Amino acid sequence: MTGHYLAVSVGSDFGKQTKLRGGMAFVFVFPGQGSQTVGMGKALAANFVPARAVFDEVDAALGSKLSMIIFEGPADTLTLTENAQPALMAVSLAAIRVLEAEAGLDLKRDVQFVAGHSLGEYSALAAAGAFNIADTARLLRIRGQAMQKAVPVAVGAMAALLGLEFEAVAAVAAEAAQGQVCQAANDNGGGQVVVSGDKAAVERAVEIAKGKGAKRAMLLPVSAPFHCALMQPAADAVAQALTSVKVNAPVVPVVANVLAKPIQEPAAIVRALVEQVTGTVRWRESVAYMAAAGVKRFYEVGAGRVLSGLVKRIAECATATSIGTPEDIAAFKAGRSASCSTSAARPRW
Repeated sequence: MTGHYLAVSVGSDFGKQTKLRGGMAFVFVFPGQGSQTVGMGKALAANFVPARAVFDEVDAALGSKLSMIIFEGPADTLTLTENAQPALMAVSLAAIRVLEAEAGLDLKRDVQFVAGHSLGEYSALAAAGAFNIADTARLLRIRGQAMQKAVPVAVGAMAALLGLEFEAVAAVAAEAAQGQVCQAANDNGGGQVVVSGDKAAVERAVEIAKGKGAKRAMLLPVSAPFHCALMQPAADAVAQALTSVKVNAPVVPVVANVLAKPIQEPAAIVRALVEQVTGTVRWRESVAYMAAAGVKRFYEVGAGRVLSGLVKRIAECATATSIGTPEDIAAFKAGRSASCSTSAARPRW
């Protein structure tokens, strides 16, 4: 799996938006592969028409009933990379559409940044209007299939190295490579970094990391070595797929994984998504960037709570809350109503 599985050119206008605009002080972040569970999003679809419409649109785009796999399983079919990636996006976008309909959310007005972990970046871009939902589903199906096919089974591996910071892990990976591929794939923050590459090189990295004081160093049960140079065939497939998709400028800044800063221009978005397939997911730096801009509240939109935990370790003064169920939607709506009431009651001098 890709994304945060291991959680055991900048536009001129965007440069002006790094300070909080008006009263906006929150961001939406979108989970990556590893957060999927059978039944995710089912309650949203059962209770809200806008959510059902998203799942119907994804099914139509893919020409199959992915929603049935999401809601009913089986788990091993949902976990397949080609299914998990569009499935997680569908749940995230279903939640966004319900927030818009039920809580009066307007991303352009209300949200300071959006960002996503690995495939979650596609969800962020779709939420911000850079892609439509159907194109995003098809892109993620292609991406998932291409990433799985890029490297034969058992040739590559990934490992989580815990208790070492990114620079130390990068040095470990370089020492372990010995002419093979071994690189830092995910910088998740809080001393949690994942390496990816040729299996023998990754196994060497595990042993080297233990010798350098890692609290834990372990191979991950993944099907391919994501976010490393071995994924170049998948990067080529993603680049080709993106040539047939309309890319719009997002309505809010999207903090890109490979840059850890916002992008706006469609050409820059395409470059970042292609580079992301073989490059490092710079999640720690991305969260730190948003926190440095004054953001105090992070909402993880979609399945799971993995990113919420990572955010709290990176930005200790920030709050992180997940939004993926009808109860979460109601709590977000209630919080907005209370905030508006408090603001309206304040005396104006």
